[in-house]
Amino acid sequence: MIVAALSGRTVGVDLAYLVAAALFILGLRGLSSPRSARRGNLTAAAGMVIAIVASLVGEHPSAGVIGLALAAVLVGTLVGAISARRVRMTAMPQMVAAFNGVGGGAASTVAIVSVLATHHGGASLASVASVLSVAIGAISLAGSAIAFAKLQELMTGRPITYGGQQLVNGAVLLVVVVAMAVVAAAPTDHLVLAVLVAAALVLGVAFVLPIGGADMPVVISLLNAFTGLAVAATGFVVNSTVVIIGGTLVGASGTLLTKLMSDAMGRSLANILFAAVGSAPAGGAAVEGVPEGATVRSGTADDIGTMLAYAQKVVIVPGYGLAVAQAQHAVRDLARALEARGVEVSFGIHPVAGRMPGHMNVLLAEADIPYEQLHDLEQANEEFRTTDVVLVVGANDVVNPAARTQSSSPIYGMPILNVDEAKTVVFLKRSMRPGFAGVDNPLFYNPKSVMLFGDAKASLSALVAAVKAA
Repeated sequence: MIVAALSGRTVGVDLAYLVAAALFILGLRGLSSPRSARRGNLTAAAGMVIAIVASLVGEHPSAGVIGLALAAVLVGTLVGAISARRVRMTAMPQMVAAFNGVGGGAASTVAIVSVLATHHGGASLASVASVLSVAIGAISLAGSAIAFAKLQELMTGRPITYGGQQLVNGAVLLVVVVAMAVVAAAPTDHLVLAVLVAAALVLGVAFVLPIGGADMPVVISLLNAFTGLAVAATGFVVNSTVVIIGGTLVGASGTLLTKLMSDAMGRSLANILFAAVGSAPAGGAAVEGVPEGATVRSGTADDIGTMLAYAQKVVIVPGYGLAVAQAQHAVRDLARALEARGVEVSFGIHPVAGRMPGHMNVLLAEADIPYEQLHDLEQANEEFRTTDVVLVVGANDVVNPAARTQSSSPIYGMPILNVDEAKTVVFLKRSMRPGFAGVDNPLFYNPKSVMLFGDAKASLSALVAAVKAA
């Protein structure tokens, strides 16, 4: 009935596009909270279905084109469904980078085909939009591939730098800009088009290589914004309103998320992109603010479990180590065991904990931990002064007081969870290896800190047993 109603009616197709656009916006609105994120995804997916149907009906394509489109939809659906089922939460940033790169590559490919199909010279809106889509999409494709490789540890996560790097990058950027101008003015010049594609791919690689793994989530968000811009430009190429709207929404949301993440790290976007944070060797120098000869204090699960059992207030701070160990259910069991003894338990969530925004929220929600117990940075920081024990599970940089006191630290200025204000801080870590930013944490050597070494899941399970036995 929907197809019949839309068929042959431009007004009906435009109305369908309007409904799809509204659903896209409502879907983004739903993604602003873990509680409504599932509904937001389903809402946006419904909008995409409507947009696809309206496009197929409104453009009156041939049966062969419809068959190809449906085959592409089927392949994409299968890849998405399998990925959603099989990819672990710790690998979610890599999957986002991969999908983002595919989006940029698709936009660039469509624009390349459009330019190749042009048989007349002279600049036009379509040719300008095409070169923008070609360049931005190719940069996003290549940059996302490098981001994926760094996060997947297929290559070093440390910044890769060399002398004169910014000059080289600037020269490649100049080639891209000049090639864009030439192709926009003369779309039939396919040789310059090839130069444009190659230079844009090189620029995407060169752009991401000098950025450290700790900053990859911000880079992925920025590249996501690039992909949105490329898709929006492609919408002008293929004269599709819904593609323009969808690309604009992705570009705008990616830009906003990039800004929010930069603010959460207390650093400018320029510092993240060009400072090569994390390139210094980890653990090679003494930790500033730590007396010479200071050592860490380690404890046993039984001792720490007893301490937790007799506390009045406990705040748990999750980090990437929790995700790696898949320990979200174990930390839930510990929280419930403490609550059964009358202990007040909450979770302090840093906005950039893990590898992507909301990473910890999603993990804990998966373990059925109530949203009301998940406190953001400001709320958690108000509680630490009255907290008996803070349990830091696999986090480092987001609780590192060097961000407040050491101007020479690469994380200086980053807002952190002030766990050092609590009476006791317990760290669950595999080893003394520094965090993702590659800097040590002076809080490890503080007399109020206790280390419990081992796999986070095993350590939490041991703590649950100790709490119950206390």
